[in-house]
Amino acid sequence: MIRSIAYILVAFITMALPVRAQDIPTPKAHFGFDIGDDYQLANYTQTAAYFKKLAAVSPRVKLEVAGRTAEGRDQYLIIISSPENIANLERYRSISQKMARAELPEEEARALSMEGKPVIWIDGGLHATETVGTHQLIETYYQLVSRNDPETLRILDDVIILLFHCNPDGQELVSDWYMQYDDTAKRAKNIPTLYHKYAGHDNNRDFYMNNLRETTTMSRIQYIDWMPQVIYNHHQAGPPGSVLAGPPYRDPFNHVLDPLLITGIDGVAAAMINRLNAEDKPGYTRLSGSVYSTWWNGGLRTTPYYHNSIGILTEIAGDPTPMTIPLVPERLIPDNATPNPVRPRPWHFRDAIAYSVSLNYAVLDYASRFGDQLLYNMYKMGQHAIARGSRDNWTAKPGYIDQMKDAFAADTAAEKARKTAGSQHNMPLRYYEAVFENPDLRDPRGFVIPANQVDFPRAVHFINALIKSGILIHRATADFEVAGKSYPAGSYIVKTNQAFRPHVLDMFEPQDHPNDFQYPGGPPIRPYDAAGWTLAYQFGIEFDRILDDFEGPFSAIPYGELQIPPGKIPVESPVGYLLDTRVNNAYIAANRLLKANFQVYRIGASINEMPAGSFFVPSAAYPLLGELVDSLGIAPSPLDKKPSRMVEIKLRRIGLYDRYGGSMTSGWARWILEQYGFDNFTVVYPREIDRGRLREKYDILLFIGSGIPGVKAAAGTPPDESSFPEAYRHMLGNITAERSIPQLLDFVEAGGVIFTTGTSTNLAYHMGLPVKNALTETGENGEEKALSNEKFYAPGSIHRVYADAADPAGWGMPDTVQVMYDNSPVFKQIENGTTSGIKPLVWYGDQNPLLSGWIWGADYLRHTIAGFTAPVGTGRFYAFGPDITFRAQSRGTLKWLFNTLYQTE
Repeated sequence: MIRSIAYILVAFITMALPVRAQDIPTPKAHFGFDIGDDYQLANYTQTAAYFKKLAAVSPRVKLEVAGRTAEGRDQYLIIISSPENIANLERYRSISQKMARAELPEEEARALSMEGKPVIWIDGGLHATETVGTHQLIETYYQLVSRNDPETLRILDDVIILLFHCNPDGQELVSDWYMQYDDTAKRAKNIPTLYHKYAGHDNNRDFYMNNLRETTTMSRIQYIDWMPQVIYNHHQAGPPGSVLAGPPYRDPFNHVLDPLLITGIDGVAAAMINRLNAEDKPGYTRLSGSVYSTWWNGGLRTTPYYHNSIGILTEIAGDPTPMTIPLVPERLIPDNATPNPVRPRPWHFRDAIAYSVSLNYAVLDYASRFGDQLLYNMYKMGQHAIARGSRDNWTAKPGYIDQMKDAFAADTAAEKARKTAGSQHNMPLRYYEAVFENPDLRDPRGFVIPANQVDFPRAVHFINALIKSGILIHRATADFEVAGKSYPAGSYIVKTNQAFRPHVLDMFEPQDHPNDFQYPGGPPIRPYDAAGWTLAYQFGIEFDRILDDFEGPFSAIPYGELQIPPGKIPVESPVGYLLDTRVNNAYIAANRLLKANFQVYRIGASINEMPAGSFFVPSAAYPLLGELVDSLGIAPSPLDKKPSRMVEIKLRRIGLYDRYGGSMTSGWARWILEQYGFDNFTVVYPREIDRGRLREKYDILLFIGSGIPGVKAAAGTPPDESSFPEAYRHMLGNITAERSIPQLLDFVEAGGVIFTTGTSTNLAYHMGLPVKNALTETGENGEEKALSNEKFYAPGSIHRVYADAADPAGWGMPDTVQVMYDNSPVFKQIENGTTSGIKPLVWYGDQNPLLSGWIWGADYLRHTIAGFTAPVGTGRFYAFGPDITFRAQSRGTLKWLFNTLYQTE
């Protein structure tokens, strides 16, 4: 007993004593250089060892393995606080969860806001060539663990700090590449591949979809486990003539966000810029000084907004190779965007590290001083969301404002209404009431995803994306009825009366981006990323919007519990089974069966309500089919006789185009092909194409996104091979009209297939196919020229198009499809197009095609072709203008790719 008391006393004294700085290994002692030294980078192996070394000696740290990367490295969550707080982490985590979900009464929330500790996330390394982010994380870790100044000790007492390295694989690649040369003049970051195995820069575009391992890990920490009140995401680089861009951000902000979120960003932002100014660190620009807004969902910094968490992004200048802050005269005059401009000056890596640590401390100091407000305001935003989802609510959108203005203008023109004398803005209230009291325009109270839709496994995949983002989902335990419609047991229900309602609405409802121009009649202001992205549309799933409150036999799914689609094991058939081609997972099943050496066929006509293109599998495959039912949720249909019209299929030999440095669209295609079992592909680089004889190795070549230059594009200057290691020189080069296009034409004329999307559809013009760019006009000189952005502009948005589902390329597709369009190519046939075999596969109709996002000049798309096929020699060419593989999110359009990857016997 005495020994136990003595042990507790010693432990208490140890926790109360400050950490001795000399006991904490410095970065220089570990790495051999100070963080921020010119020409020095640490790799991830060294960094992870340092993470563990400090955690082993400091009572301020708890180190956890949070997940594993795409290449199999451990990804660590570093939790830093006072030893007392470290001993009570579960209590503080529980408080943060309760405040975020806002499922508690006001009095309890007030009490917990005073008891709890704000949770602050600071990360680095997401974009691995942005090396400041990774190295400021190391330096911040060291300073928080070693310093004993009053501010640091106060922060440790008041705050739970989560440090997170977002991309270990990328750091290993970039740092090893940079440091491979002893001669510092040769050190560069011209890496040969993407710095994330599949996504590259797009690893910051996956945060509502959660395709990637790393994203899924971060989303679990942020929206299920810890719910940080502030998420600070470090990036590079600021606009020329500045040191960094930071909050607050420019308009527009998304209409579903709580105003307290926007003003909460302002509060943290003021602390950040004030600290830099107080430390005589100029060059911070904000608002209109940079391109960043709070409109888009999907990034590490932006998805938090839809979870009532303050997302902070800074983009800072810095590099291990010394640089300069350039002269940009327009940025030298102070204004509201840049109150404290920076003068042109040399800029060293250490400068950027020092700025970054100051910014981190500004955020942590703010959290220390206003932690109770951060916790309570997160609760309050959650309460607002629950209240809006529990009553009739109308979200103000640009389209609704336009309805009021248009109605008033029409009535004024018809002398049915008049503006009040002396005030041109005093519109009669009835125009407001006609919109914001119109029951048909209310926000939905929830959404029902019926279990009896054809591709229910795809719907379950969508549900799992929501679950990974911390959304509360219900599942029906029995049949039920809502608004006069019957639904089966197993259907999913997503109600909007929950704290993360903004994210729910953003995943189901269309985005209504405002018309945003530099000035009336001027060019558009480009959105930071997409203008519209509604995930339910991208998936092409069936769901119903429910406008009135509804109840039923619904069971809440525990937060974070992923769902497995229910399969249906068929009765044994002496003949075989059909797999519905409308079901994405049927392609995975077919490919696994082919790899197991079973025969697989596709039927040429509908059988038993299964459409043409469905897969026929002989009865011998029954044992493996049973396993696939359990894992994929497919429902094989037994037959009593073999189909009379069917063709046997084999997997084609696939070549997937890529280039030195890596193409993100090709990287996402690799991910998709692997996930769906089309992993018999080889990555093809320009030099291999230039050598020819492609038909000997490949049946189909895929050019996803960019890759094929325009007909009039000038050939680039070949790189100096001597500056690249020999092992990577085969990846150099570009597709050229002189060397590459003839080889591609030989390939397809000899029976090969070429599949293109996006600007790679330029190959149609190189081949002389009878199509032309539909988005042109005749200039004053009589030549066709591209439409200006003032006439046609359609940034990343979702459009409605029409499809030929009878063509084998469209098997399994519906007649009407939602596609991701981003100023994408569209086509018109020239006069001899029909007789030359051009066959439209996807096209626009009469009406405005916009479903979600922004479009200007929609009439230019009327009756244009979005996708087509054409015979070339004995081969075939496919062109799809829209991004049908968009970030591996557009699950409703993947079959246009999949159907071309089978060889018919």
